[in-house]
Amino acid sequence: MAEAARVRHTIVAGLVMVSAAVFVTAAAQTVIKPVNDPPNPYQTIEGWAKLPEGRSWGSTSAVDIDKDGKSIWVGERCGLLPTGRAANTCWNAQTSTMSPLDVVLKFDATGKLVKSFGAGMVVFPHGMHVDRDGNIWVTDGRDNLPQRGRGAAADAPLPSPPAKVIGHQIYKFSPDGKLLLTLGKPGGNQPGQPVDPASFYQPNDVITNAAGEIFVCEGHSSNATAIARISKFDKNGKFIKEWGKWGKGGAGEFDQPHAFAFDSKGRLFIADRGNNRIQIYDQDGKFLESGWEQFSRISGLAIDRNDVLFAADSESGSVAPTRKDWTRGIRIGNIKDGKVLFFIPDPAENPPSTSAAEGIAVDAAGNIYGAEVGPAALKRYVKK
Repeated sequence: MAEAARVRHTIVAGLVMVSAAVFVTAAAQTVIKPVNDPPNPYQTIEGWAKLPEGRSWGSTSAVDIDKDGKSIWVGERCGLLPTGRAANTCWNAQTSTMSPLDVVLKFDATGKLVKSFGAGMVVFPHGMHVDRDGNIWVTDGRDNLPQRGRGAAADAPLPSPPAKVIGHQIYKFSPDGKLLLTLGKPGGNQPGQPVDPASFYQPNDVITNAAGEIFVCEGHSSNATAIARISKFDKNGKFIKEWGKWGKGGAGEFDQPHAFAFDSKGRLFIADRGNNRIQIYDQDGKFLESGWEQFSRISGLAIDRNDVLFAADSESGSVAPTRKDWTRGIRIGNIKDGKVLFFIPDPAENPPSTSAAEGIAVDAAGNIYGAEVGPAALKRYVKK
């Protein structure tokens, strides 16, 4: 990638213009002119994936492409609430029950639902990865542990825990839905409790390399006490190492490491969402570079076989109100030079919260799939 597009933080001060983007770098902070103007050559197709009669979409951020290159896997958060609003969790805290709906859904190339499983297993499906053997990995970013009611005193007694604690775990399923591997202890590393390095709190995404080794990015909060780390496991789930901490600028400092992708060289791209950048590492955790701010505040990340990068921004101007000059949507560019070539903007102008794609995947034909939390939808984007 060209030096200007990398926007490496080793630059002390300067003004560089790349693809209509202006970078001003001082110390470890980068200011960049919003990249909202590239053309949109895609047509949006809504309602493409058909759910069974009587079932509606809940929120979703987990999506990936099947081994066949054309079928789509989605992790969905269990339909509608009794109020008719889209559910954002499969755990009903009022009744202390899990939804009976399957959370892992497979659609064929026509949008027909052909497989589903995982009912009662996942509280909050967040990230998804389909490995080279066609197995489906799902991260669960929440738990079903009791919480104090709104307004309750900090030392108020907690309700009784459920009979079976789940959450903050990672599951590997066969394409037929057989559970092959579970990473992390049920309920995870709860704040204030002893930490098991092989367990998690708010795991966001998971990915595997050619050797089957497993990488997990973790931490969904933005404060100095938040978890913000990358973990590596062998192919059997044995913990190997970890790196990263919460922070706002340096190498190895993350604020919500939210999504993964490998490029053709095997470099690990990490969407450092709260820091509005990408960090890149080798597969042993060695820092290579950071920057890529021209792709905005990245929630979802994908890189195709031609090293085209797809970055989904679902928060600028809404969840991140200081970024109102950045338009939410999907930015598409080549990692060889870092130029943002295309942009699919979010049509919502003033959403109350997250909007547009949070999870993103690209099939072998180049069609894009955006999994949406706020709008509770799976949209398909095809070239016009």
